[in-house]
Amino acid sequence: MKLLRAATLTVADLDRSLSLYEKCFDYSLVERGQLEPDLAASWGAPESAGMRYAVMQPASGAEIYIRFVEQPPVPGYLALRSFGWAAIEICVEDVLAANSRIEGSAFEVIGPPREIDGLPAIYPMQVKGPDEEIVYLTQIRDDLPAYDLPRAGAPIDKLFILVMGCSDMTASNRWMETHAGVQMGREMAIVYTMLAKAYATPVDALHTISTMIHDRDVFLELDQYPPAATPRPHHPGMLVPGCAIGTLWHPDFAQLNGPWVTPPVAREGPIYKGRTTATMKDLDGTLVEMVEG
Repeated sequence: MKLLRAATLTVADLDRSLSLYEKCFDYSLVERGQLEPDLAASWGAPESAGMRYAVMQPASGAEIYIRFVEQPPVPGYLALRSFGWAAIEICVEDVLAANSRIEGSAFEVIGPPREIDGLPAIYPMQVKGPDEEIVYLTQIRDDLPAYDLPRAGAPIDKLFILVMGCSDMTASNRWMETHAGVQMGREMAIVYTMLAKAYATPVDALHTISTMIHDRDVFLELDQYPPAATPRPHHPGMLVPGCAIGTLWHPDFAQLNGPWVTPPVAREGPIYKGRTTATMKDLDGTLVEMVEG
């Protein structure tokens, strides 16, 4: 059971984002409309009701989606400086080709392709979109000893990891285990250039991160953020800027106890497929949407 289902990004110009992800990533539109009030309420974001949204799918046809919700930008919002969903990670066939493809686009390369010492299985790069959304593009070369990793079925393929910035990573790990039914993977200390740049800390300083898993599927990364990080600013009653929601399937939804923002209901559309869904807020207020798997 692969549990990752979708990521929801808030954007200032929906049409611009659709064009950008189609041109650079070969993603295609599978649903669009205006947010129903009850769905917005289920996220604790009633003022997002009526906002335009769209859902896109990778060229491979993988049923793992990116949803965009159009909202007014939040003045002064900067990526990586606040708690919550911080980045999405997409697998690619060839990271150097992906890098060449996005040159001259609205994506800014903030981490060029770089092999990671001691981890030859992955070859990543990082970009930032026009709405401060952070996207990792990662070429998978092999599995890890304890985990299986996806292989791209298209030049730029599916979302396979969501990254969360935490005020207390250890407490967030426990919360995810208890409330989302996932398991702790590994904890490690790494040189994390993007966080060092975001917080003006020494480039060679070590940052603690962890993974969360289901069986041999690793699909969540939780990062301990520096003391200077803050709760994410947002317009009252609306979704937060950047990556706002992480959506997961769960094979035994009835065993989940919330606490839900609003009671679980069945919803239609490519993300939900008529199944029961509801959303929780974690210790930092991060939205974790669960769908019956």
